[in-house]
Amino acid sequence: MIVRLAREVWETALGRLQVEVTRHNYETWLKDTVGLEYSGDVFTVGAPSAFVAECLEKRMTPIIHKTLKALLQREVTVTYRVVHAGIAAQDDGGLSLRAPAPAAPARERSRPQGNSLNPRYTFASFVVGKSNHFAHAAAVAVAENPGHSYNPLVIHSGVGLGKTHLLHAIAHHVQSKGLQYLYVSAEQFTNDFVSALRESRVEEFREKYRSIDVLLIDDIQFIAGKEHSRETFFHTFNDLHLASKQIVISSDALPRSLPLLEDRFLSRLEGGLRAEILPPDLETRMAILTKKAQQMHIAVPPDVVDFIARKVPRNIREMEGAFNRLLAMAQLTNQPLTLDLAAQAVADLPTVAKRPATANPQEIVSATAAYFGLTPDDLRAKTRKKNIAHARQVAAYLLREDTNRSLAEIGQLLGERGHSTVLRAHDKIAYELNLDAELRKQIGEVRDSMDQRRSQSA
Repeated sequence: MIVRLAREVWETALGRLQVEVTRHNYETWLKDTVGLEYSGDVFTVGAPSAFVAECLEKRMTPIIHKTLKALLQREVTVTYRVVHAGIAAQDDGGLSLRAPAPAAPARERSRPQGNSLNPRYTFASFVVGKSNHFAHAAAVAVAENPGHSYNPLVIHSGVGLGKTHLLHAIAHHVQSKGLQYLYVSAEQFTNDFVSALRESRVEEFREKYRSIDVLLIDDIQFIAGKEHSRETFFHTFNDLHLASKQIVISSDALPRSLPLLEDRFLSRLEGGLRAEILPPDLETRMAILTKKAQQMHIAVPPDVVDFIARKVPRNIREMEGAFNRLLAMAQLTNQPLTLDLAAQAVADLPTVAKRPATANPQEIVSATAAYFGLTPDDLRAKTRKKNIAHARQVAAYLLREDTNRSLAEIGQLLGERGHSTVLRAHDKIAYELNLDAELRKQIGEVRDSMDQRRSQSA
């Protein structure tokens, strides 16, 4: 029986499942599960109730089996076991039943606090870098002085960059101050409202959402387009705001760009403080992985940390998932943490080294040329000088990876070169990336230079 391994493999599996299933299914069936045991070919998942265990077995076994099989690289049988009291990981890697929490003061027990908080998502565990320092500072200020500093606080970014982490951190902090908070996703808000209407519990719904000190709503974009939920949230927002209660909202885009949000709602959101989290730079990504390794008491070579950080540059959640998979593979196969093993760990990830398909091709050509001390015309020239040819191959790789341009279009951008030439250049760089640390550094720094320019011009 390998208990610690089961826990870590399941944590990695949850990262993948969170992307593959709907948010509702993840929150309802998977969020509170844990890896209990991996022995032989049997993997046991712990569920908080018999009902959840039964639903997992009937509804989600195929996708769970597929995910675990890919992670473990072998056939596996999935079983489920009910652990009624919940499960807590111990420092020694074992598992134990969590004792019932001590009785809370009446005021803390009397009001629901929405979805449970992740104990790891605190301010202490949040790695601050250039891309997120403003959002972090705003979140700390709100947590220290809710309802007065910045109200509402709107945190927006792409997927997997730390919005939810900051919302949880705020909730943890205000909870420690004895304040009442409610943290829910926008989808949960909508579900609560629909249930209240169906079951004639509208007054109970209003009391739940309007009798707290801090309201934290994750992924507000899910309310856009849902007229009744949007209207209800608008009135809830107004009541809390007028009472100087703190409101914190996260969104995957600027509020103004969200479709179907009325002007009166937008004006309320934009009347507070807006904080954006940008994709983390390489230094921050490496710091995140280093801190994670330290928390797990695992020594990971710096070149391996560098490799994973460069391979998954746009999404912290995916990067941590790749890192978890690497650690699980090392334990499963009893291999050291090397670059070769790291390359295996990320080999089948579809998002590895990918950028948004809307990246500007001309910007890529200019940034690559500038990095190597050349001009765009040098890359388009017919010369085969070694330094220019290498820079041209790097540009071909980035154009192929980071844009949706065809091989023929990329060839035109690089001086009317044929599609077979572009493909050879791309494949050459893609192969050498797994072997050459200096090349990985070059690719990462060209991308970082483009991110920095965008952030400065934003």
